[in-house]
Amino acid sequence: QVQLTESGGGLAQPGESLRLSCAASGFTVDDDAIGWFRQAPGKEREWVSCISLSTDGTLYADSVKGRFTISINNAKDTVYLQMNSLKPEDTAVYYCAAGWICSSSSSRYDYWGQGTQVTVSS
Repeated sequence: QVQLTESGGGLAQPGESLRLSCAASGFTVDDDAIGWFRQAPGKEREWVSCISLSTDGTLYADSVKGRFTISINNAKDTVYLQMNSLKPEDTAVYYCAAGWICSSSSSRYDYWGQGTQVTVSS
C-alpha cells in the first residue's frame, strides 16, 4: 500500500520561500502521479500541482504558476514542492496524494498523506 508523508511546512513571511517534501513508498504499477493539494480553513480542498512519475511532466494551478515548482528525486521516492514568493492566501494545510494520472481532480488520487501546515503571515 502506498504511504505518503509530508514535511517542510511552517511559518513564513510574505515573499519568503518554503520547500515541502512528500516521501512516498509502496507504489504499484498503477500509480503514476503525485499531486499536491491544499485546504485553507473554511474552504474546499484546492489542487496545487502534480507530476507524472513516468514522464516527469508537471501541471500547476493558475494561482501558483510561476511561484511554485514541483519536482521529484532520482529515486522517484520523494516529491518536492518549492514555494517562492509566498502570499498570505497560500496559508493552508498542504497534502500530497498518489494516483494513476496527473490531474487537478482529487478523484484521480487514491492515497493521501496527513498534511503539513503552511502559514504565511507578517
